[in-house]
Amino acid sequence: MPDMTAKESLLARISERSARVGVVGLGYTGLPLAVEYARAGFRTTGVDLDSDRCAEVNAGHSYIADVPSEDVAALAEQGLLSATTDYATMAEMDVAVICVPTPLGKGKDPDISYIVSATEGLSPHIHDGMLVVLESTTYPGTTEEILLPRVLRNGCILGETIFLGYSPERVDPGNPTYGTRNTPKVVAGMTPSCLEVMQALYSTVVDTVVPVSTPATAEMTKILENTFRAVNIGLANEFAMICERLGIDVWEVVGAAKTKPFGFMPFYPGPGLGGHCIPIDPLYLTWKMRSLGQQTRFIELADTVNSSMPMHVVTRIADALNDEEKPIRGRRILVLGVAYKGDVADLRESPALEIIEALMKRGALVAYSDPFIAHLRLPDGETLSAVELTAPVLEWADCVLVHTAHSAFDWQFVADHARLVFDTRNVMATTTPTACRIARL
Repeated sequence: MPDMTAKESLLARISERSARVGVVGLGYTGLPLAVEYARAGFRTTGVDLDSDRCAEVNAGHSYIADVPSEDVAALAEQGLLSATTDYATMAEMDVAVICVPTPLGKGKDPDISYIVSATEGLSPHIHDGMLVVLESTTYPGTTEEILLPRVLRNGCILGETIFLGYSPERVDPGNPTYGTRNTPKVVAGMTPSCLEVMQALYSTVVDTVVPVSTPATAEMTKILENTFRAVNIGLANEFAMICERLGIDVWEVVGAAKTKPFGFMPFYPGPGLGGHCIPIDPLYLTWKMRSLGQQTRFIELADTVNSSMPMHVVTRIADALNDEEKPIRGRRILVLGVAYKGDVADLRESPALEIIEALMKRGALVAYSDPFIAHLRLPDGETLSAVELTAPVLEWADCVLVHTAHSAFDWQFVADHARLVFDTRNVMATTTPTACRIARL
């Protein structure tokens, strides 16, 4: 099509499904997205430095719970989905989507090294007529400051021969209702032409595309979404501590408050924040604004409250044991669930790791049961293996800590066989305890 501009040619290939899509990073965001592109008819190639992940995809196996292996197998068999560790394959792609992790460093500063590394790996293979998209959650300005200079290295012209945009991932692991396709997708382009191409691409794999004016706006949108949750969870956690001091049931308070049909949205206390988004994303904005000399008071206060919850849980467990004249040293504690949320096999930022390590440092003997996580490594390097949840195991424990509300757990069974339960999720409220004593957050 010699008379077509680069944009017109790329739009045509997207419309015809002849465009090739590359997804850099095949984790919780990248693999589901790659599957959706392949399902839409695009030949899709994932690039991941983990050779085991690539081998699993090529063999038709999924390692992400929300992505059925039969879907991966069918798409791989049709030649629509493959994976490789070699960035050179990106030279054949019309679209490159970067879905790499953005963790925090030890000082709670953003670690964008994965974005930089992915972009450097991609840069030699960027060519005219390509769309480059960043999906990783990050601070406002990353697309323009980090990606743009690297994308233009090869002499491409932004908005004419090369297209660059940002679309924040909105993956919610374990959500049975919302997945990649039916979750509205915010998209932004560095130029109007970039945005046009972004909208054309994403409308093939998601039901609702939400365009915004700039990548920084889209980057800030994701930060706001998770800051909203972090701040309100922090408020719920502070209310839990206040109610405990006043002898009031915080769960009853929230339950009563949420009957108001307007002006209130329920958030619940817990043992701390986990996952890759809520405990991390707001601090990206804190770091960005600190560099500009502005303090983010609400965000920092919420982080202080939420970060204190694991040790608050440990203290409350010690208090519950003390009420029975049992010191925490030498006590047997069973932790139910170590994943950061129910019904997922995800340990990222899970408060359970800090809680278990703190309990062990105080001399407690700790075991855990989790149907999704067979083994875990604590921050100090010690490893534990899951035990089956049986009557003898519950009877062995001086205290059972409910950390994660997996639906596989039978809470009445726990109430029937445990002596003392410390419940951080209010799941024991549905049980009828006999000899079991229940303490709640």
